[in-house]
Amino acid sequence: MTVAQALACGLDARDARLLLAHATGFSEASVLAFPERSLPLEAEQRFLDFAARRRAGEPVAYILGRKEFYSLPLAVNPAVLIPRPETELLVELALSRDFSTVVDLGTGSGAIALAIKKHRPKARVLAVEASAAALEVAKRNGVALGLDVEWQHGRWFSGLDRRVDLIVSNPPYVAAGDRHLADLRYEPASALVSGADGLDAIREIVAAAPEHLLQGGWIFLEHGIGQDKAVRELLERAGLEEVQTWPDLAGTPRVTGAKR
Repeated sequence: MTVAQALACGLDARDARLLLAHATGFSEASVLAFPERSLPLEAEQRFLDFAARRRAGEPVAYILGRKEFYSLPLAVNPAVLIPRPETELLVELALSRDFSTVVDLGTGSGAIALAIKKHRPKARVLAVEASAAALEVAKRNGVALGLDVEWQHGRWFSGLDRRVDLIVSNPPYVAAGDRHLADLRYEPASALVSGADGLDAIREIVAAAPEHLLQGGWIFLEHGIGQDKAVRELLERAGLEEVQTWPDLAGTPRVTGAKR
């Protein structure tokens, strides 16, 4: 099999390039530059295996074992949600505020916490995760990147011993039974599904947020399409102020926040 034949295997062109580069050890540029190159037998077999997994619906990030987020290379596996580009909005909003302490609730791969720590190295960054397997992934990412985040195994605010300037979270927000869950079957359901309307986790976080925020501190929550109004109402009922929603790059209301 040649490079050109591999790239014509019926996958999305970008997926095929990434998987072929991973299977061969070639760079993506090299893959494109030398289409006539024959693949070594072992590399060909690896690529065919990767392609079969992709056709079955497995995300490319899990096949590669990595995903970039906010310009940070992160290891990922099925214990953690794959970081999405729209979640970078949470990081941007966090970095637009003044803070010395921040907690990332439900950190998963550690993406948000590590991106914040990278850009605010003097801040105390805490990250909480209920899944022990996910927390191990986050810890390994922290070591690989040389970023000193404080990792905490627990649910939401458990173990948080002080008030903080900033709370950020990309919690589960998909409604149980949502038709899109079939497309997300390789990712951990615990990081996706949150009750009949998808808002159970956000309700729990918002209810406890005021007692964990310093005066003047902010909370930012990622949520799903059509949930912004409900999240704003939850924040207002919790007694928080300056409630706002921000759109992602696609123009979808994606993050809602408020100030104590």
